[in-house]
Amino acid sequence: MQNLLPFEKIEREVIIRKEAETNPDLGCRPEDRKTEEIINYGIVNIDKPKGPTSHQVSDYVQKILHINKSGHSGTLDPAVTGVLPVALGRATRIVQTLLTAGKEYVAIMHLHKEADEDALRKTIQSHFVGKIRQMPPLKSSVKRQLRTREVYYFDIMEIEGKDVLFRVGTEAGTYIRKLIYDIGQKLGTGAHMAELRRTKAGPFDESSLVTLQELIDAYSFWKEEGNGKFVRKVIQPVENGASHLAKAWVFDTTVESMCHGVDLKMPGISRLNAGIRPDDAVAVMTLKNELVALGTAKASSEEMLQEKGIAVQTEKVFMQPGTYKMDKA
Repeated sequence: MQNLLPFEKIEREVIIRKEAETNPDLGCRPEDRKTEEIINYGIVNIDKPKGPTSHQVSDYVQKILHINKSGHSGTLDPAVTGVLPVALGRATRIVQTLLTAGKEYVAIMHLHKEADEDALRKTIQSHFVGKIRQMPPLKSSVKRQLRTREVYYFDIMEIEGKDVLFRVGTEAGTYIRKLIYDIGQKLGTGAHMAELRRTKAGPFDESSLVTLQELIDAYSFWKEEGNGKFVRKVIQPVENGASHLAKAWVFDTTVESMCHGVDLKMPGISRLNAGIRPDDAVAVMTLKNELVALGTAKASSEEMLQEKGIAVQTEKVFMQPGTYKMDKA
């Protein structure tokens, strides 16, 4: 399968451990949340324009929606455009699942001298696809030491003179500007980045992009006309930020204890994805598909079918305590 990030290649089969119903009076399906809650507990996939930093865009979103907290899914340079998921209010911590997810970019590499097309393609496939060693650029937020990163695919789309248009899928933390520079060095022509656009950040791609102006218009329409239709169209549920992760769905009776940070034990699971391995990131969900918490698998899917033991170590709780509190008879 070409041009797919690693998680996009995984078909996650669902294993039923014990079938169960969910109480309609507890919790709320993500699509049924009130507009106010979506604004404070959702994700908007901003089409970042040239000029502002990622932090500035996140700040603009905060001001547009009149909320006091937001966070973005990985820095883009001011000159770079494209996919920038911004998490809102209580959803802010979901961006940590996106920071480590694969990214895709479309870029223009400008060669300093014309190169033979076959030599260019061979150089890229031989040296710049798969595991590569990369030194972060001088202007970077990380320590300057050689790091191993993976390039999942590198697809040359068009060559016009010294300009090479390409699409690349990479592990998080891969510097595209440096990748282009290194290709130019290896090829012996020299090269620099002329244009860069991010087209995927984890499960978010260009299909759900929203401009800052569209967000302003949607919010105004809700505030002035009382119509939240467009707000609900442009702001996605927080759960979409975990759509690339393995999942375990839990019984209603299990949810409340997890809201207080308790680890997920095997008897609390109703169904789960096949193929989970120890140390995998797991999203714990209600039977209404609400995100309860994120955690780390402590067992494989097969082991989670047993009756004893910890299945997932809880690390970040998203659901507020009391959402699934059962009234005692």
